[in-house]
Amino acid sequence: MKGLLRYLTHPEVVIDPAVPVPDWGLSDRGRARVAALAARGWPEGTGRIVASTERKARETAELLAAPLGLEVELRPAQGEIDRSAAGYVPHDRHEALADRFFARPDESAEGWETARAAMARVRADLQVILAGHRGGDLLIVGHGGVGTLLYCHFAGLAPARAHDQPAGGGCVFAVDLASGRPLHPWRRIEAL
Repeated sequence: MKGLLRYLTHPEVVIDPAVPVPDWGLSDRGRARVAALAARGWPEGTGRIVASTERKARETAELLAAPLGLEVELRPAQGEIDRSAAGYVPHDRHEALADRFFARPDESAEGWETARAAMARVRADLQVILAGHRGGDLLIVGHGGVGTLLYCHFAGLAPARAHDQPAGGGCVFAVDLASGRPLHPWRRIEAL
């Protein structure tokens, strides 16, 4: 299959401990970063945009789809690591749990979905997405944790925090659909 698969993570969000994490929306900074990207015509040539159903991913995808005249396809299985059992945790604790998530892929970090289970979920859904893809460039808008798992899969790397996106989100990697090989690792959207 010819074309590119680009995986884009949502940028900065409004963090509100009183709101479930999947319902967090983009912050003003995150929205401005995506709007600037769309104003540059990115992702020109994309014929299909798929997004996680989480609000921050949907908002990101919608900002990019509108200028291209595309509809956003929503895929629940592209959601971020299920951390609902732990609920909101402060930043430093979140970072420690994320380190543990990657270091021990078969163990739950305080109720989080395991890395192995998250990888199986997003890969299986990606196979369904690709089976229905008719060629051309595809953009998936998702999240840093599961995005890193997919990047490691394509790159033939063991899942590791060392391969995570730069802080702040709003990063993208690209894969050649014909070969299934990454064309580049994570890049901040400002570098596109």
